[in-house]
Amino acid sequence: METRELAYFVAVAETLHFGRAAEGLGLAQPALSKAVRSLERRLEVTLFDRTSRRVELTPAGEVLLDEARKALAAVAAAARRTQRAGRGVPYLALAAKPGGDAGLLPSILRRYESDPAAVPVELVTAHEDRVSLLRDGRADVALLHTPFDDAGGLETEELRAEPRSALLPPEHRLARRSILQLSDLRGEPVGRWAGYPDDGGVEVTDLAKLLRVTSRGRAVALLPQSVLDALDHNLVTVPVVDAAPARLLLAWPQGTRSPAISALARAAREVAAECRTATRPVRPAGMAERVGGR
Repeated sequence: METRELAYFVAVAETLHFGRAAEGLGLAQPALSKAVRSLERRLEVTLFDRTSRRVELTPAGEVLLDEARKALAAVAAAARRTQRAGRGVPYLALAAKPGGDAGLLPSILRRYESDPAAVPVELVTAHEDRVSLLRDGRADVALLHTPFDDAGGLETEELRAEPRSALLPPEHRLARRSILQLSDLRGEPVGRWAGYPDDGGVEVTDLAKLLRVTSRGRAVALLPQSVLDALDHNLVTVPVVDAAPARLLLAWPQGTRSPAISALARAAREVAAECRTATRPVRPAGMAERVGGR
């Protein structure tokens, strides 16, 4: 398969419309249809179910869509990293969400700078999907958050795992509860970071917007303790005892043999271990807390 063919297929698979896909690619629709049919013949599978009214992916098409995205991202990453290496000025591009480092990044970078393998770090502050930045070569390493980010196929170093609490306005019906379960929040609009799948929540791009929509009663938020500790706002937090922990990871492409990335991972591991040792005891479950109320 050629990357051009894969790009054509992905365009159709993502729009489920040959006409719109052709327009986006700058192709005539008959040429795009011919290319897809040629791909199906060589693979000996049907990728799309076509009728006069709709186009749908077959099971084989769904598999190819997933694999084609990875393949195209890998090709783009190879080109970008090769071009950067050819410029002769090594550096690491580190993608992170603003405020999404649990306060660890300054200490990690200071520790990293003292390593003989260190190179300059360019911080890519990204509201968009940092996994995509990592997979297509726009970033060399990234700070990710599970269970929100898909770290599958990446090498990772876990830096912190924290329970999550619901952030609520004081007048909210659940604000006086000592603990919550996820079922208690069913039907509540939840603040959703831009770039993550649309699950019906209210999209936000930063903590300031999240606080605004929460204080106005438009959404609730589920946040780790390190983020809550940094807030100064008249809101209430209640532990959600069955929510999956928020895990902060340093991630990089699998199979990477970069001494600079190894040094950064080592610095991150050491700083995270020191912070875990020094962290104050976690507030016992069952105690709601007002954040920043004065």
